[in-house]
Formats: sequence, structure tokens, C-alpha cells
Amino acid sequence: MDEADVVVVGAGAAGLSLTERLAAPGFAAGAPSVVLLDAPPGPLRPPRRTWCFWESGAGRYDAAVTATWRSLRVHAQDGRSTRQDIAPLRYKMIRSDTFQTLVEERLAAAPHITRRQATVQRITPAGRGSHIHLRDAEGRATVLHARYVFDSRPPRVLPPARTCLLQHFRGWFVRTRRPVFDRGAADLMDFRTPQPRDGLAFFYVLPTSATTALVEYTQFSAAVLPGDAYDRMLRGYLTDVLGAAGHDVTDTETGVIPMTDGRFARRSAPGVFPIGVAGGAVRPSTGYAFSAIQRQVTAVSTALRAGRDPLPPAPHSRRSRAMDAVLLRGLASGRVDGAAFFEQLFSHVPMERLLHFLDGRTTPLQDVAIGLRTPILPMVRSALAAATCPRRPVAPPARPS
Repeated sequence: MDEADVVVVGAGAAGLSLTERLAAPGFAAGAPSVVLLDAPPGPLRPPRRTWCFWESGAGRYDAAVTATWRSLRVHAQDGRSTRQDIAPLRYKMIRSDTFQTLVEERLAAAPHITRRQATVQRITPAGRGSHIHLRDAEGRATVLHARYVFDSRPPRVLPPARTCLLQHFRGWFVRTRRPVFDRGAADLMDFRTPQPRDGLAFFYVLPTSATTALVEYTQFSAAVLPGDAYDRMLRGYLTDVLGAAGHDVTDTETGVIPMTDGRFARRSAPGVFPIGVAGGAVRPSTGYAFSAIQRQVTAVSTALRAGRDPLPPAPHSRRSRAMDAVLLRGLASGRVDGAAFFEQLFSHVPMERLLHFLDGRTTPLQDVAIGLRTPILPMVRSALAAATCPRRPVAPPARPS
């Protein structure tokens, strides 16, 4: 039986980020042996993704950043737009392939880290640690023992919740035949599209030149859309709103992100810790996760270096989760007009402050000031409903076809 001090399951954003942190020197009792388990090529391997986040100054992963923007813009349903400079912050975009390449380069210089391809069948307690039961690409079964296991696989079952919406999306990387994009600003939300009855829909545009961009159609709603509905919406937006009937699609991405007020476990068994999406890193009101993942894995690696229990911290504060639960309830019940809610928020609150709010870095007084820019009566009713509604089991989300 093989042994390791630490096993990281899954090579998505959370798994790669934690392993990269553990590759760096600075352990009080010597570097632990680390095994990164990546699923063999197939449906269990994380799909290619684009991750976005904001930070000021130089960042740890700038070498993998595809593009940055200092201005963000929101388009209202009536065509009015709000554009704001977010300095000293920068909005950054990383593609998962580039991120993986950068991390692999850093892991190559760390002899205490091993990477293996195998499917995790189950994890069982075993003395001071766990047995990870594996099956490799050829079907051979093996067992790996570890003191600590950090599991970044998407959860098979979501925790019981009062409210659970899905953020489901499809993005096209497009090249247009004439200039239609403003390279100087990223369109965070463009509401010039029909809205669902309960939830909201918008387009998200990240331009990398005047003729190239990631254009994404996103819905927050209870269920994914059927068939080619996403592609129809994307074609209509490019043609009717942007005037880019002549375009080529060079790549695509599709996903579903649960937006839930369920309480994710920080420890699933002795020495076994969910991280990333499985550890509650997704911000329930927006679907952003990359920055929360970095906070989570930084705390874990710091604890391991100091020889402490590496229990991951809650990615978001109780106050943030409570506010998100109210918004989710308002959107799911139809009490809150999602498009009008965000239009009003972005037009009356400095965007830099909103980004700090989404990172949980605002004070209670600043939160109150932001709350006063929302529809107060519907939000109060949603708060009462969120407080009294029982938590119920949540069905696993379907994926767009």
C-alpha cells in the first residue's frame, strides 16, 4: 500500500491551487509528501473553464492571466449603461488550461509532490488517516493511505437548503468580422434579453480585442434550459444587440453552478476535508468562487506548515451568507425583480465597493448602506420567508444538453 501525508483529490481550481501552495517551501517539520489525484481522461475530469476574479496589484497567478480590465459595465434592460473604473482593482480572467500549465511548471520543482491519474472509488477511515480506494485507467484497483485528504470533487449530493437556484450558462469564444467590442471594459451584466419569471438572465462579455471576446448567456433559475436554447440566445444577442451577424465561434464552455443557502460541511470525516465548490466556496448570490478558493487553500497550507489541524475556514462570513440567502429567496419567489435589483445596485453604489462587498470585505455599516439601495419591502418579506422556510433535500442539478 502506498502512503502519503496529504492527498488532494481533483485537479480543478481548488485542487491545483492547494497543491501549488504545498509545493512552496516553509514547512516547520519538513515538506510533507503530497499526491495530487487527477481523474483519467473522461467524464470525471473537470471540463475546461474560464475563471474570473478581481484583485489589486500583481497577483500570484498573473503569468496565467489571459486578459484584465480596469472598467466594468452593466447594461439595463432599456439600453442605459453604467460604466465604472474599479481602480485600484483589476478584473482578471484565467483559462483553466493556462492555469494548469503554470501550476504544473511550479510542481515540477517540488520533489515531495507526485501526480497520479486514477478514479477515487471511496474514502474510508483507517487509524490516523484514511484509505483512498482507487482504480486506474486500466481498471486496476489500488489503495493509498493518507493522513489528510482534501477532496475537491463536485458534491454528488447538495446539502439541504431553504433555497437553491442554478446558475447555468453557455459561453462562446467568438471572432467577429468587424469591430464590435470595447476592449477597455468588461460587460459584467447585460440585461437586454428576455427575463425568466423567477430568477434573472443576462449576457456576460469579456472582450480581448475589438473583434474577439467570450460572450456568455447566463440564467439564475430553478432548472436548466432544453436543447439549443442557449445557442439561440447567443446568436440573437450577437446579431440583434451587438450587430455581429458575421462571426465565428472558436471555442465554447458550458456549466451549472448551484447557488444555495445550504450549509456545506467543512469536515466530512476525520482527516477528510471538502474544498472548493464541495467546501462551499461558491458565493451563493453570484456564483463567483475563485477568490474564495484562494483564501481557503491559503489557510489550509498555512495550518499544515505550522503543524496545526488544517480544517478549511468557512469561505464566506455568516453575515454574507445570511444576505445571500435573502436575495436567493427573493429571486426564487419572484418577490424581487432580479434585473431591476442589479441595475439599481450598480447604478447607485460604486462598483469597487460592490466588489469588496462580494468578497465579504465591507463593514456592517457599508452593508447597510448597500442594502438601502435595494427594494426594501420585497427584501424584508424575503428575509422573513428565508428565516421560517424549512431546509429540504436538494436534487442533483442536471447539466445543459
